[in-house]
Amino acid sequence: MSNSHSNNGDGNKNRRNEPQRSRWRNNRFAVLFLFLILGIFMLLLFTDTRSEGQEIPYSQFLGYLSAGEIETVKILDQYEIQGTLTRRSGESQQFTTNIPYFDAELMLQLREQGVRFSGSPRPVSPLRVVLEFLPWLIIFLFVWFMFRQMQGSGNKAFSFGKSRAKKFNDEGKKTNFADVAGQKEAKYELQEVVEFLKNPAKFAKIGAKIPKGVLLVGMPGTGKTLLAKACAGEADVNFFHMSGSDFVEMFVGVGASRVRDLFEQGRRSAPCIIFIDELDAVGRTRGAGYGGGHDEREQTLNQMLVEMDGFDTKDGVIMLAATNRPDVLDPALLRPGRFDRQVVVDMPDLEEREAILKIHIQKIPISSSVDVNRIARATPGSSGADLANLVNEAALYAARKNRDLVEMEDFEEARDKALMGVARKSKILSLEEKRKTAFHESGHALMHYYCRFADPLHKVTVVPRGRALGVAMSLPEKDSYSRGKGWLLDRVKIAYGGYVAEEMFYDETTTGTQNDLKQATELARRMVTDWGMSQIGPIAFGQEDQPIFLGKEIARHKDYSEHTAQAIDQEVGRILTSCLEETREILQHQREKLISLAEALVERETLSDLDVRELLGFPSTGRNTDKPTDQQSVTETGESAVQSVERHGQEGG
Repeated sequence: MSNSHSNNGDGNKNRRNEPQRSRWRNNRFAVLFLFLILGIFMLLLFTDTRSEGQEIPYSQFLGYLSAGEIETVKILDQYEIQGTLTRRSGESQQFTTNIPYFDAELMLQLREQGVRFSGSPRPVSPLRVVLEFLPWLIIFLFVWFMFRQMQGSGNKAFSFGKSRAKKFNDEGKKTNFADVAGQKEAKYELQEVVEFLKNPAKFAKIGAKIPKGVLLVGMPGTGKTLLAKACAGEADVNFFHMSGSDFVEMFVGVGASRVRDLFEQGRRSAPCIIFIDELDAVGRTRGAGYGGGHDEREQTLNQMLVEMDGFDTKDGVIMLAATNRPDVLDPALLRPGRFDRQVVVDMPDLEEREAILKIHIQKIPISSSVDVNRIARATPGSSGADLANLVNEAALYAARKNRDLVEMEDFEEARDKALMGVARKSKILSLEEKRKTAFHESGHALMHYYCRFADPLHKVTVVPRGRALGVAMSLPEKDSYSRGKGWLLDRVKIAYGGYVAEEMFYDETTTGTQNDLKQATELARRMVTDWGMSQIGPIAFGQEDQPIFLGKEIARHKDYSEHTAQAIDQEVGRILTSCLEETREILQHQREKLISLAEALVERETLSDLDVRELLGFPSTGRNTDKPTDQQSVTETGESAVQSVERHGQEGG
């Protein structure tokens, strides 16, 4: 074991030193260039470039000339004199002097004294040539060095059109399909692509062609990028990843150039996988923007379409992309031959949520009291990212309390924080306001036990959270992908529970019923206009308008007459009135239980389902009424993502 740890430590040390060695290799040229410049300047500083002979003043030269001691003179460029003089003692000496002014009589004096003189241009030394060209050489080398540095670094100042795709680095722990909980169908589709790359002969034997592209579609946080990482870990081929926003720049034509460079890089490394995250950043429907056909994003998309399935395409390059907005993608991008497959990465169901939680809780110490199945049931509609955040928040709560293990109550607190916000325990309510909130939430809670199709109550509390002063939360026993008419009517009755309770004991209602009334009205209206659960019949009224600019529903198109609109309003009112009267009847008959529950809430602030059953004498499981209700089914994708939460807010929250 010790040897293993030692080797691992040496490996980590080598990996830490690797960037330093890489930086030294990149800067080695800069260091050598610096020493070269310093050497040239030292040579210039210490090299004596003066002519041979003693330098004398011009006045002294004229004195020697008048005394007849000058023998020979050589005039250089009319500004410098080099010559030989002989002293009276017979000693010869080389001298040099500069002519400070134009002396017209110098030639006459030289002739009178019989001095041999000549003239020539000043000789140019090789060192002087080097020194004159040195500044230009320095500028050239500096520009070349900076160009190489910026090309090699992440600056990209001189490479606008180059692709920013990063090659997948498989050092350390690989992510594979075993690390992705659930998503069996998505993993099966991607596993087939990986197998195609590993063993193409197996599929080519029967004439099957490799798919050009696979598009991962799903809600945010469902694990699309994680599946791409797992695909990179499973495939023994080159893997390049890039974000869709990396293509678009402020300069026209840069995006199309980067697409060309990306696919050229992929063809050189074929077989390979190219992963583009958030494809909708560059693949939106053409013609939807204000730039027309000259929009930079559209040029980038056009180039991508050509590269994926144009005249000059080659096998061996597979596109893998992820988006949570497939509705805004251009149809040409989704046709067969480009993105051949669309893999839906859906929200995890109960079993998958439990598997995801088990993967994340392996990284933290948990208590034996933690029930993973209960946590999974309490988080319907949560994505993988939500569950990862839930586990992390629970660990943070345990750390704040200086615990060594994460308890079940930490997970409860983390879930409540994610759904409703942080508990505002510092907010002090007056006793009267606390009693109003308790009666309101008791009305919601008690209706759970007298509605046949409602989800079981999980807990009720009057501790303020976010904008809510109290919460009554239900916990579905299983995931449901379709809801029946009975469940919807019961949801309306539960929403009216707080309204009726306030009305019964205070003869008025508060602004805290705003969210309840909005929820009840929305459910009743959709029962009439969308799901055909009314006396009007199975007809859908009104089409949802979803402008491509916003991507959200902002209006409903009215495609029916005023008479039909009046009938819809009457039917919605009938459903709401019927549910309100039934809720009022139930709570009037259970007035004593409502008072007991409200008083217990004022005293204890939070009650679980078990606490309520013990307080009111209800059986351990089941309902307290067996009133038959017509359960007409309605299918709505994602209905299980709706938490049954009623809030009593400060401003109608």
